[in-house]
Amino acid sequence: MNLNFLNESQKQAVLMTDGPVMILAGAGSGKTRTLVARIQYLLEEKNVSPFQILAVTFSNKAAREMRERLAHNTQMNVGALNVTTFHAFCAKVLRMEAVYLGLSKNFTIYDDGESQSIIKALLTKRGINHKELSPYTVATYIDGLKNLGHYLGLPRTPEVEKYAEDKRLFDLFMEYEAELHRSNAIDFGGLITGVLNLFRSFPEVLLKYQQKFKYVLVDEYQDTNRAQFELIQQLSHLHRNICVVGDEDQSIYSWRGADIRNILNYETVFPEAKLIKLEQNYRSSKKIIEAASEVISRNVARKGKQMWTNNDDGNEIRIVECRDDKAEAEFVGQEIRKLHQDGVSLKDVAVFYRNNAHSRTIEDALRKEKFPYRVVAGIKFYDRKEVKDMISYMRIVVNKKDSLALTRVINTPARGVGATSLRKLEDEAVRIGVSLFELLEKIVEIPSDFKHLSLSGKVQSAIYQLVHLIQEVQVLEFQNHSPSFSYEKLLNESGYYDVLRADKSYEGAARLENLEELMSAIKQFEDSEGTPNLTKFLEAITLDTTVTEENSTDLISLMTVHGSKGLEYPYVFLIGVEENIFPSYKSLELGPVALEEERRLFYVAMTRAMKQLTITFAQGRLLWGSLKFNGPSQFLHEIPSKFYKWDFFQTGSKKAHFDNFRSFDDFDQSPSNSDESVFYKEKVYQTKRPASTNSNYPSGAKIIHALYGEGTVLDSEGMGQDEKVTIQFRDGMKKKFMVKFAPLQKV
Repeated sequence: MNLNFLNESQKQAVLMTDGPVMILAGAGSGKTRTLVARIQYLLEEKNVSPFQILAVTFSNKAAREMRERLAHNTQMNVGALNVTTFHAFCAKVLRMEAVYLGLSKNFTIYDDGESQSIIKALLTKRGINHKELSPYTVATYIDGLKNLGHYLGLPRTPEVEKYAEDKRLFDLFMEYEAELHRSNAIDFGGLITGVLNLFRSFPEVLLKYQQKFKYVLVDEYQDTNRAQFELIQQLSHLHRNICVVGDEDQSIYSWRGADIRNILNYETVFPEAKLIKLEQNYRSSKKIIEAASEVISRNVARKGKQMWTNNDDGNEIRIVECRDDKAEAEFVGQEIRKLHQDGVSLKDVAVFYRNNAHSRTIEDALRKEKFPYRVVAGIKFYDRKEVKDMISYMRIVVNKKDSLALTRVINTPARGVGATSLRKLEDEAVRIGVSLFELLEKIVEIPSDFKHLSLSGKVQSAIYQLVHLIQEVQVLEFQNHSPSFSYEKLLNESGYYDVLRADKSYEGAARLENLEELMSAIKQFEDSEGTPNLTKFLEAITLDTTVTEENSTDLISLMTVHGSKGLEYPYVFLIGVEENIFPSYKSLELGPVALEEERRLFYVAMTRAMKQLTITFAQGRLLWGSLKFNGPSQFLHEIPSKFYKWDFFQTGSKKAHFDNFRSFDDFDQSPSNSDESVFYKEKVYQTKRPASTNSNYPSGAKIIHALYGEGTVLDSEGMGQDEKVTIQFRDGMKKKFMVKFAPLQKV
């Protein structure tokens, strides 16, 4: 086998086949090429049977690519080769050995949705309200335990003991596992812990697999969790021919359970291990590689590599300071236009952002420039579920005949109007010739006329609340209140915000960020429109988002930095590089370990660029509809000045977000994504004023509500913007209002 296509370090990684080996493969260093060559060498030169090799990685795509390269490079039949993912391998083992664990071979593998259904049932059985303890919180807790490799019957490690301190959650974990077993089912994380349990409980089964696999190889080793580490350690214990390939500087998935200690402490577990470093970069220009190396060298948790390249010096990194986020998007759009005019294909351009929500301004700018684009491993902003849900609420406000929008949100969030009840309502609306919302209004006005529908009390109450919410916002629209005010009221009083806030998962946080960005979109619309209202806003975004895209592969790629790992583009724009955004506020709160992971993420972003890296930040950015002055990221100051050129870009827009605000020192600069921040407080960019200590609507006060008429305040709680009042109206109806949103007037 000719290895002349490899450099010296890569050759060493291929030829050193026996004993534990760690290959530290830096960004763009030809990792996959080396790993494929190593497997090919084992097959062709060492005459190892394909049945004796196990190669595991993290995605089906990566496993498929490795198999395809091997099939192309070797004449041997690689169909017998085990190139697979951790979870697929474990599922295969458990199917073969299910009887040992009291399972049948046709056991079910539950996905996340099915797992949460079980958790919800357990909470209901215990009488625990889902708002008190979110099913997502329980699911995250269980996932955390399984990432550590814990299963029922296993002695507790100190880390598991910390989990067990929360007795209620630990009891739920045990109940959940018992329920899975009764259902002849395993969840995704349980595939790994199930095999660990099998190997620990039945040493003869473990020995069989140890004898079978003489060589074990692990790709993307920095992404393994403790359970996966334990698995490969056990499998390779007999022959000790374990080869792991990874890069501690690209360990960016701790939130998914990845444990960087696996790579940092490898030699502790395998003291005879040989370390090989792949340090030559084939992807990027010298200036990009050297700048990225300077940044990552500040991390303490690393094995240490010095990346280098024979590529050209290349252009300086551009750091561009923009007036605000709108100017930032405008700048990116203009720069891509210049590149395209110079003959650069759109597929060679990518825009990265720290959070999914930040795609919105870039998408707006690209549509304005009429550039086709794709959101890699994600959904376009206005196509995201939570965004479409809130837009549907607004559509009902401006057009009560929009039954499609109402069908989408009538039970979002869940309020008891299930499919059966909805079908009854739709059939009745057709029968009497009105829209669905007009029917709901009639049910609220004269409920006795619709007794034949046999709607439960819960459904009737849900209809009552939804109708009055929409009608109240319609009054606000009639009174020319701002669209952002109406949006706040819909988001708050529909219960949608509370449901997402209770969801402590990574996905839940991302959905909240998208709703935050929708508020910023509305605020930006208000800035640019003389007489803004919901109708005009909905029209503007509908016209923007229905621009026909050409059916082409020549598309600009938009993605989060996490989504960019493993990819490369000649021209990269990295936006929103500000304190509290990148690094995130949470990482700054959690301390040095979390901050180092953010720096690794920044390093990953930098090393995706081949020819030109452009980094942007905004002096002021709209977050939750309020302006924040975060300042440039500390990571920018870690790039030596010889590698970058710092530019300024001022928007040509007539009105900037902060033209009418007072001096910088008058502003509250608290981070927008703080867990303590509350969406419904006027918390930023106002002149400081003392809070009122007296209720504006004390008990006994007479008021007039724009929709319900005269009434009397029965009770009041809170103060200022947080004040809530309970009012009894003349017809005897009692309602509770948040003063900020209610169209109230004192008599």
